[in-house]
Amino acid sequence: MLVLLPPSEGKAASGRGAPLKPESLSLPGLAAARAAVLDELVELCVADEGKAREVLGLSEGLRGEVAKNAELRTAGTRPAGEIYTGVLYDALDLASLDAAAKRRAGKSLLVFSGLWGAVRVGNRIPSYRCSMGVKLPGLGALGAYWRGPLAEVMPEAAGDGLVLDLRSSAYAAAWKPKGEVAERTASVRVLHSQRVDGVEKRSVVSHFNKATKGRLVRDLLVSGARPKGPAELVGTLRDLGYVVEAEAPARSGRAWSLDVVVTEIH
Repeated sequence: MLVLLPPSEGKAASGRGAPLKPESLSLPGLAAARAAVLDELVELCVADEGKAREVLGLSEGLRGEVAKNAELRTAGTRPAGEIYTGVLYDALDLASLDAAAKRRAGKSLLVFSGLWGAVRVGNRIPSYRCSMGVKLPGLGALGAYWRGPLAEVMPEAAGDGLVLDLRSSAYAAAWKPKGEVAERTASVRVLHSQRVDGVEKRSVVSHFNKATKGRLVRDLLVSGARPKGPAELVGTLRDLGYVVEAEAPARSGRAWSLDVVVTEIH
C-alpha cells in the first residue's frame, strides 16, 4: 500500500543533523527537478527578500521564512515525518507508533511537496517554505512543473498494490494516477454529517477533514492491514469503525472515490 499525503504549511524547525544530502532522498528520478527548484528558491531568497515574500505569498510577519529558505543547503535536517506538523500530522502522531507500525509508515507514506516533489517520511530534509501553489519566476507554477517528473517516477513508486490518495487538490493535481494504477487508487474525502430541522446536511470541514485522515492512516498502520485494492480497503476501514461510502469508477482507468462520514468534529 502506498499512501499519498499533503505536506503541512507550518513546519518544525530544522534539526541539528547533517545538512541536506539530495542523493539520499527517495525517488532519485526526481533529483534533477529537485535541484532546479532548490537552486531557484535559494537564489530568490538570498537576492531579494521583498520579492521572495511576494512570490511565496508571505506576510511581513513571516519574513523569517525567507531567511530559512536562503539557508536550505547548510541548515540541519531531520526526518520529514518530524518536519511536517499541523492537524493531519498531529493526529497521525508518528513518534508514538510502535516499531512495526513505524516500519510500515516508512515504507508506505509519501508526502508531496512543492520543493521536493515527493519524499518519504524517513527522508532527512531541512525546514522550508514553498507550497505547490508557488509560481517561481524561472520555473513557473510548481504544480505544473512537477507533473512531468512525477509522471515518470510515480508509476514505479506505486508498485502493484493499493494507492490511497489523501492529498489536497493542489498536490493531487501534480500527479494523477492513470490507467491500471488509477484502477487501484482510492481518493478519500471526509464529510461531516449533521441533522438540521430533521434534514441531513453534509459538509467538508477542513480541520476535521485533516484530523480524520491522520487518524485513518494511523489506524491502518497500527492494525497492520494490507488491503490489496479499493474494494478491500472499504471493508478494512469499516472493520476499523469508519462509516465509508464507496463509489466504484464508472469507466476503466479511473480511481475510486471514498467518502468517510463523521458526525462529530474534534
